[in-house]
Amino acid sequence: MLKIENISKSFSKVQALNNVSFEAKDGQILGLIGQNGAGKSTTFHSILRFIEFAGKITLNNHEINVKDFNKVGYLPEERSLFEDLTIESQITYFAELKGRDKKWVKERIDSWLKRFEVKGEAKDKIKSLSKGNQQKVQLICTLIHEPKLVILDEPFSGLDPVNADLLKKEIIRTKENGAAIIFSSHDMNNVEELCDHVVMLRNGNVVLNGSVDEIRNQFGKKYVFVTTDMSVNELAALDGVSEVVARGHNRYKITLTDEEYGKALFNAVSRGEYIEEFSQQPPTLDEIFREKAVAKHA
Repeated sequence: MLKIENISKSFSKVQALNNVSFEAKDGQILGLIGQNGAGKSTTFHSILRFIEFAGKITLNNHEINVKDFNKVGYLPEERSLFEDLTIESQITYFAELKGRDKKWVKERIDSWLKRFEVKGEAKDKIKSLSKGNQQKVQLICTLIHEPKLVILDEPFSGLDPVNADLLKKEIIRTKENGAAIIFSSHDMNNVEELCDHVVMLRNGNVVLNGSVDEIRNQFGKKYVFVTTDMSVNELAALDGVSEVVARGHNRYKITLTDEEYGKALFNAVSRGEYIEEFSQQPPTLDEIFREKAVAKHA
């Protein structure tokens, strides 16, 4: 388990991190979210000891150190590969840096290329690959040595939906093998789909920390998705309704002033009869992200 306790970091007059604390547990996926400049990459760089910081970071109850890094897989936001190396040489090079020998790596390369559906052979040079396939090779370099802590900085950036799904499968596989995984993403759908836990930073401060369900439920079940033959004006006139948005023929998204109005709304639109759709839900993680990102106060 990775534990971050009250870490702070400033660059000149900019406070990049301010007493940030959270845990990334083994066999779980943590999403670290926030706008550009919120402190996500600074947090990653602190974990990896790229920078000095105030506070404490421990891995399995001891202060993280150089010896631990053989068990860490890191995908930086800025991708970089040696274009004149072959795929095999590139993957082997990074795996050897993590303590794996050439024979061990060579036995696994073809399997990894197949799993990520890389369009190329192990002896092909990196520069012969498309940008997407180069990115998949870098992901393999991050994971092939079987790390116990995986840090992925915007791993889905530049991937089409098919290749993003391949990465998701590999992230889940790595989680099932017991690794602690942290990834950052601006796509809240990916975060909501994959993460057991979410931490949101804003201006270097933690403003959300909990499971996806815990975070969503903090904001109340104020949205109702309903199918009804009532008009927009009729719905808007009901008690507790603050906004009605049409989603298609007879389908609406209704925002309540308080979730307690949900029962009365159901009775009003159903009139005691069957209705095709009535779903009362908290805001999505994407809606919460937008709200918290622009808020002046947490």
